Amino acid sequence: MASQVRRIKLGSQGLEVSAQGLGCMGMSAFYGPPKPDADMIALIHHAVASGVTLLDTSDVYGPFTNEILIGKALKGGVRDKVQLATKFAINLADGKREVRGDPAYVRSACEASLKRLEIDCIDLYYQHRVDIRVPIEVTIGELKKLVEEGKVKYIGLSEASASTIRRAHAVHPITAVQIEWSLWSRDVEEEIIPTCRELGIGIVAYSPLGRGFFSSGPNIVEGLKNDDFRKTLPRFQAENLEHNKTVFEKVSAMAERKGCTPSQLALAWVHHQGDDVCPIPGTTKTENFNQNIGALSIKLTPEEMAELEGLASDDNVKGDRYPSSMATWKHSETPPPSSWKA
Repeated sequence: MASQVRRIKLGSQGLEVSAQGLGCMGMSAFYGPPKPDADMIALIHHAVASGVTLLDTSDVYGPFTNEILIGKALKGGVRDKVQLATKFAINLADGKREVRGDPAYVRSACEASLKRLEIDCIDLYYQHRVDIRVPIEVTIGELKKLVEEGKVKYIGLSEASASTIRRAHAVHPITAVQIEWSLWSRDVEEEIIPTCRELGIGIVAYSPLGRGFFSSGPNIVEGLKNDDFRKTLPRFQAENLEHNKTVFEKVSAMAERKGCTPSQLALAWVHHQGDDVCPIPGTTKTENFNQNIGALSIKLTPEEMAELEGLASDDNVKGDRYPSSMATWKHSETPPPSSWKA
């Protein structure tokens, strides 16, 4: 199976990863209760043996428990075979969600992640969300020091605006930007993707299957546990879901013609965006992982790409990516450096 997973260069600083990664969030958090460690470690080992070597986690998944899980999975020589990405910035203190990018927090978060993961260097360290109170130059300045100290190899940003990406890259090269990009999340194509390409920054597409929508369709909601984060998302609300159902039906019909599953077709669409794009579908089941790998061998013609994009254009999808209470989680800006006081 490993031969199906080609390697790509992520960014211009030398990081090489599998063309598809593994999002590990759902193993521990946000998508229902945590799954058994032994099963998830077996899945991670299966992924690595299959050639999928980019593992994506964050300190907020759990919080902390997903990094601890990954740390266990990296034992016995596995660490040397993977490119490990984790993130900082979302602090869940006293039940409140706060985004932090101040230097002291950046450093303490990195040290804590290294301990939980039981490693001495993080391959790709992202700012998970932009702290709109702290200039990006200040946050990246501290990350640059962590690179110089050998605690971090490459720096990434997640959900940053085009101008924030540009300003960050001027302080220290940004290797990857992680964004939601899928058939039904296309807003990044206007400014963020072109900016990344101009600067030679790799693109990591999270939720490339629309948070499971293109795997299960509208029926997905019926199986979600009460504590599943997706229950709060506008696109999964009944009034929007009824409309979005037609998108899934059309993608399914096309998948049937192609002899693949709807999720493979949706994932293949992301792969066809270019060799600088690495989708990181998450799963907790080996059979779903194997199916996701199958997307790498699906070929789409320009006509098929256009047809898919027509089915799931912005006009055809109802509901925002996040609820209004989380509006600052999307492509955020930071203030200019002169306005910041430590």
